[in-house]
Amino acid sequence: MPSGSVSYRTLFSLPGRTFVTVAALARLPLAMSQLGTLLLVSSPQVSGRLGPGGLAAGMVALAIAAGSPFFGALTDRYGQRTVLLVQSLIGGAVLIAEGLAALAGASWPVVAAIGGLAGFFLPQIGTMARVRWRAIGAENPAIEAGILETSFAWEGAVDEASFALGPAAVGVLAVLAGPIPGLIVAGAMLLVLGSWFAVDPTSRLVPGRRQEGTTTRSRQGRNIPGPLFTAGVVATSVGMVFMGMVFGSVQTGTTSLATQAGRPGLAGLFHALLSVGSAAAGLALPRLAHHLGLATRWRLFAAGLAVFAVPLLLVDRLGPLAPVLIILGMAAAPYMITLFSVAERSASPGRIGTVMTLLAATNSLGYAFGTTLAGRLADWGGPTPAYGVTVGVGVAATLLALPVARRVASTRD
Repeated sequence: MPSGSVSYRTLFSLPGRTFVTVAALARLPLAMSQLGTLLLVSSPQVSGRLGPGGLAAGMVALAIAAGSPFFGALTDRYGQRTVLLVQSLIGGAVLIAEGLAALAGASWPVVAAIGGLAGFFLPQIGTMARVRWRAIGAENPAIEAGILETSFAWEGAVDEASFALGPAAVGVLAVLAGPIPGLIVAGAMLLVLGSWFAVDPTSRLVPGRRQEGTTTRSRQGRNIPGPLFTAGVVATSVGMVFMGMVFGSVQTGTTSLATQAGRPGLAGLFHALLSVGSAAAGLALPRLAHHLGLATRWRLFAAGLAVFAVPLLLVDRLGPLAPVLIILGMAAAPYMITLFSVAERSASPGRIGTVMTLLAATNSLGYAFGTTLAGRLADWGGPTPAYGVTVGVGVAATLLALPVARRVASTRD
């Protein structure tokens, strides 16, 4: 490995493999919730139309976007353990309630509202894991830079894997037993795995300002949180909105295409292919990082989102969709990992949890925009106009990266 970097084996040995495994699995309910809600509300049992399904999935994403920075700020202040435990218990219970409401024959606005409540409490396990890796790096200063680079690549790849496995699990359950079991399973997983992650010993590494006695030190002018919205945080947050819109529009377009083909349950499995390519590219990123700076990577992978999305406009059957989604995914995780790395450099002291969850929130916000817009276009003209949103967003991400990447990636605000 190049000097200053760490291998995945070394990285995993620092917190222990239990942390790595639980952190990977505990984020699946978040990945299952949005497509699960889309399929549930779109099903004949609830509304029978894709438009309400896309709107409901957008409501879940908006709720995630609202709740994530709120709870992220609480973890900065009070630490992760208690905050994540409360989120996991409430969020898991409400996901189960969403499925049971549909089973009881509730109208689609009621089911969507329950999904939105669940979304507000869903914990951002991946971003909280990144905060813990940052603390682990601080405890190992000799290899801190390598820990951050490799752990952010790992977390980005695992995020993508979760957004492959989560929708795939929802899709399989929908094919076998309908859309309701997917949300019930997601809720049960969150109750167990989210709570386990919350109380993992690594949570002690991020106790929060309040538990560190910040009040006393603040009077001495130390440990006072700096500004939240630095230039780098603002730019990367906008970039994450675009990434979320890519995910939302692709998922909606794929659902439309699968529904058009008479196989709506396959939507999750096909959307998972986007994450397969993304996860593979993300795992390889640490080696590439030694040859390309953050600014170059940001521009390169933003352009990849635009260029690799164009073939979606030519797809009218499920078969040819598979390789297109895999190739498009190869730009997604590296793009997100780069944004998280830039944001970490730009974050003010004492704001890292808020900043990491803010990026996750803007991703969810973009997903809400993407599913809502693409859902309306899909109801009007099928999958092609929905995929047109994906192409347009890729172009917008490139136009953002060209002027700002070097300025915000090369300095700490």
